[in-house]
Amino acid sequence: MAKVFRPSTRESSILSKIESGKEHARKIAISAVKEHIEELANAISMKLIENRFVETLSKNSLQEQIYQCLDRMTQADDFQIDYQCASVRGVAAHPNIVSLYVTAFIIEQLIQHKDVIDIFGSDEDIYQCVHQQVNRFLPA
Repeated sequence: MAKVFRPSTRESSILSKIESGKEHARKIAISAVKEHIEELANAISMKLIENRFVETLSKNSLQEQIYQCLDRMTQADDFQIDYQCASVRGVAAHPNIVSLYVTAFIIEQLIQHKDVIDIFGSDEDIYQCVHQQVNRFLPA
């Protein structure tokens, strides 16, 4: 018969604090997007074009798509955000939820936009590019 593991009260308390800390950081990051949404959308779109990860017909169209992605994220519930990020969750050891959400959007949905010619680079490269810009505007 298999041994049943039952964590003690102390272990449960520690695990609960870790999870609540992660959840708190996630909520702070998402709410901070609202304050910097315009600058963040501009910075991400510019860096994607500069690094030649996205080839597009219109930089303004790309910026508008990133803006709409960030706006949807601020209004989405936890399930919708987790569902969007599921395919790229393993791209970083401790991923930032905003960077992860935008990376998933770029890889899965932006490629189908009429003004986007092609998307280059690996998932990790795109994540790092997006994450650098997110770190500039959002608290760590």
